Amino acid sequence: MRVLRRLSIRTRITLGSLLVGAVVLVGTALVLHLQIERATIETDRSLAERDAAPFVADLRSNPGEAPDRPSQGVLVGVRDAAGAWTVDALPHELRDRLPDTVRDETTLRLRDHRGVVTVVGVPVTTSAGSFVVWAAQDGRGGHETLERVDRSLVVGTVLALAAFGGTAWLLTTLALRPVGRMRRTAEAISTGTAAGHLPIGRSDDELAGLARTLNAFLDRQREHAERERRMVSDASHELRTPLAALTARLELAHRSSGDAAALERELTAAESDAARLVALANTLLELSRLDEDTPVPSTPARDLVSELMASVDRARAIDVVGPRDVDFSVDVGDPDARYDVAPAAFARVVDNLVANAIAAGSDGGVVRATLRQDDTRALELAVTDDGPGVPEAFLPQAFDRFTRADESRTTLGGSGLGLALVRGIAERGGGTATLANRDGGGAVATVRFPAR
Repeated sequence: MRVLRRLSIRTRITLGSLLVGAVVLVGTALVLHLQIERATIETDRSLAERDAAPFVADLRSNPGEAPDRPSQGVLVGVRDAAGAWTVDALPHELRDRLPDTVRDETTLRLRDHRGVVTVVGVPVTTSAGSFVVWAAQDGRGGHETLERVDRSLVVGTVLALAAFGGTAWLLTTLALRPVGRMRRTAEAISTGTAAGHLPIGRSDDELAGLARTLNAFLDRQREHAERERRMVSDASHELRTPLAALTARLELAHRSSGDAAALERELTAAESDAARLVALANTLLELSRLDEDTPVPSTPARDLVSELMASVDRARAIDVVGPRDVDFSVDVGDPDARYDVAPAAFARVVDNLVANAIAAGSDGGVVRATLRQDDTRALELAVTDDGPGVPEAFLPQAFDRFTRADESRTTLGGSGLGLALVRGIAERGGGTATLANRDGGGAVATVRFPAR
């Protein structure tokens, strides 16, 4: 088994083809040999019966007379019940090996110095007594014919196996040629000396399907690598600003060591920058965890309603962007329905959407959060604001990482990761997240989770 594993696919296919071909050809040759041998024996038996037929007829028609002596070359013998041979033209070495009596017509295959002989014994009962007519037929001709046929079968089987193996080797080589091209291209792509895709053959076969699948895999890997590269670049850019601000605050705090009031202001600002860094790091960590292949917890609707109310309470306590009113409504007819989202993750979705709505609205405006179940028991969260809405050009990329509708807006951290996290949580639970402008002004963010 270990030796077979070291062999190439071409060699293993060729050996397997030879093995199958050998079984089929040897089996066919054996069947032909048996059929020809049976036909030869049947021919010899028929000839022996034909030689014995005149003597059987003579004994029955003339029971009191001795049968005539057979012609030259006809091997016939007639033995009576006492064991005496009334007609004796059989070779002695055959005659001595024949049974004394037979009840029914009997066919024997015997060997003498000349080779194989077919002997037929026909019992005859007359008024003069019982007799056995033995007729022998020299089977050397048929035996020699069978040997020649066997030799031809052996030679033909060997030639057929050679042709079979050569054809299998050639066809396997041609079939695996695209694999060789794919392997060379893959090596070039892995070493960076080539780009693009694996070659796809002209035939729409399994190898072409494999090449298309691998090309799709390469595209996904490149997309993931590009996404990670952009994320690292964007994360570095996002971290650079608060880090630079924090460094500057600390330098100012160091210079203000003699002024308690100034020192407190700089330390407070430094704490704000540090909190922004912590929030950004936590969001990045949550986004990375969404890519992990771990089971998604199932949560009943009643727990998600509790998380919604808690998030609204937290939002009402925020007063860093002006006074806002946050309202909510719940229409959940089946509180036992379960959804693929953790309570903490759902809370993050509500927090982000409500915070964005607060930042986008106007002073004295109202932010509304609605949680309801539709006819399919899917849970839908909609958060609306009364602001100017979102630029239409931004809507297609609203949920991409590190994107903002207004680069000058810095509310609630403004890292551009909030909506990306919302979409990631929704899609991980089998749902969707959308953002659209309302006809009457403002925007609405909708997250939908299907029921389990």
